[in-house]
Amino acid sequence: MAACCCRITFPVRWISNNTHDSNKQNLHIIKIKGTLSRPHKVDSLSQTAGVAITSVASVAKNLSPLKEQITRQNIPNKKQYVDSHRQGLICEGVGYRQTVVIRSYEVGPDKTATLESILHLLQETALNHVWLSGLLSNGFGATHGMVKNNLIWVVSKLQVQVDQYPIWGEVVEIDTWVGASGKNGMKRDWLIRSQATGHVFARATSTWVMMNEKTRRLSKMPEEVRAEISPWFIEKQAIKEEVPEKIPKLDEKARYAITNLKPKRNDLDMNHHVNNVKYVRWMLETIPDQFLESHQLSGMILEYRRECKSSDIVQSLCDPEEDGIINSGLKQANDNPLINGFSLASEIMEGNGLLGSKDKAPLRYTHLLLTKGETRNEEIVRAKTTWKKKQKIKPFST
Repeated sequence: MAACCCRITFPVRWISNNTHDSNKQNLHIIKIKGTLSRPHKVDSLSQTAGVAITSVASVAKNLSPLKEQITRQNIPNKKQYVDSHRQGLICEGVGYRQTVVIRSYEVGPDKTATLESILHLLQETALNHVWLSGLLSNGFGATHGMVKNNLIWVVSKLQVQVDQYPIWGEVVEIDTWVGASGKNGMKRDWLIRSQATGHVFARATSTWVMMNEKTRRLSKMPEEVRAEISPWFIEKQAIKEEVPEKIPKLDEKARYAITNLKPKRNDLDMNHHVNNVKYVRWMLETIPDQFLESHQLSGMILEYRRECKSSDIVQSLCDPEEDGIINSGLKQANDNPLINGFSLASEIMEGNGLLGSKDKAPLRYTHLLLTKGETRNEEIVRAKTTWKKKQKIKPFST
């Protein structure tokens, strides 16, 4: 696989300061690393650059669209150990580590990384892991065997735990690895930590299954694919596996609801369905702004039921768990639960409702996304979110 590169030189005419050579103009070929402080011939520059552009275009013109894509992407066809462009490397033999700087467009008003940014980083490092493995084919994380069998990956479950959110400009290390999940699935885990302190900011685990790209039905894992990915499996867990908590199905009695949500073109991924980060955005839009201003998400479990396509109309339902306060609270000696420093006395509870200020708001919510059909509604994802009071971080003085 060859790559084409060109060195462009610019002819510049210098005007001599010597009075004896005032009528002479010397043409010099120089390599430009910065900006010019001397006058130069614009017409000569345009002509030379034009030749170079024509040369590059002629090379691209001789490539087929597929070969041009392969040349531009430069996907490895065998295992690599270091990716200098992405600041990634293979660790522990088959795991992957990438160093990332939290950028300005990945943070919110409080200068900490948003949940969506965290989820995007999880997705990106997972794909970069497959990239370095040499298994990546012309698909969204699909291996050569998967493409041959018209298979794509779909996530069936995702769990994220956030202890602290990275701040703007902070350098973080993201570790990710894969493992077996039953006969036909695969697990992928992540750890996000500060490079400076080693503190683990977030942990995540996910379960993936295969779907036929044409029929859109789940598929068993072919032996060809199993042989490709099983050498990369690690028996290690980012989040200790426990008996999964059942997520109840919400109905029209849910306290909060947003209807008529429609996917946009930029919500679709390379598998032509709505990206799972968009699901989280739809879920969180139902939570009251007053609560979001004072709380941050510390945990999330999503169970995916079906894919969402561009033509679907989505409804987002949300219901607070009123016992989430008691379950998440700290016990005092007198067994009165403490939430964020407030004593939860029995008088603030009345019937099925929760009374009081936002400081006594529920710390857990149940969510449901579903498509609205003509005859029946279909579930897209069920979820539970856990919240805690925002930490007042001032990473930069003002």
